[in-house]
Amino acid sequence: MKSLHLLSLLLQYPSLELQTVAVEIGRRLASDTALSEAAVAALDPLLTRLATSDIYDAQETYVELFDRGRAHSLHLFEHVHGESRDRGQAMVDLRERYLAAGLEPTGNELPDYLPLFLDYCSTLPDDAAREMLAEPGVVLVALAARLAEKQSDYAPLFVLLCDIAGVEMDEEAKNALPPADDPEDLEALDAQWEEEEIRFGAEAAPDPNAACPKVGEMLDQMRDPPASQATARS
Repeated sequence: MKSLHLLSLLLQYPSLELQTVAVEIGRRLASDTALSEAAVAALDPLLTRLATSDIYDAQETYVELFDRGRAHSLHLFEHVHGESRDRGQAMVDLRERYLAAGLEPTGNELPDYLPLFLDYCSTLPDDAAREMLAEPGVVLVALAARLAEKQSDYAPLFVLLCDIAGVEMDEEAKNALPPADDPEDLEALDAQWEEEEIRFGAEAAPDPNAACPKVGEMLDQMRDPPASQATARS
């Protein structure tokens, strides 16, 4: 699953360095026989744009897409816990897993940042990596659907991640996250950031806008790996 590292590079903030290696990333992904040829070929528009567009345009596109509101956030726990204290503890636990695997997160990115999570998965044996990637599968499916709706060339990358994880892109998973916010509606964005954390379980009051409980269960597993994953890594 070394290709997960290459995909993590494509999901990071565009840089001049990324532009210089975008074509090579495409070649290496195409040479990975474990990946679907059609799914990799669907990345061509993204790879071409990253390699040839003005770097400032690429960066502006990235910020507009991933950094404005929660709809397409690359921070996995944000889709479940928002800015609550639960998210903080979840990130502490996930960081401990990175450290236990011999990885020392650097920079200012939080542990639930998807490119960082993909880097972690890329260090695991193939079966364990697929199993780990499948845990936030409903988030990946929902993001793939939202990005496709916006006709973003990042959408095929998420489709490929779902394919690697063996996650079925059904309607339930596509609609598992709370409704997308409108990045043009600043008042609505402010209100959303101030919401209480999403709660799951029988004690929670029904909320038609709440995420599917399956989301919380899957992301909680990222903090506490099942025995099968620990065995696969040993």
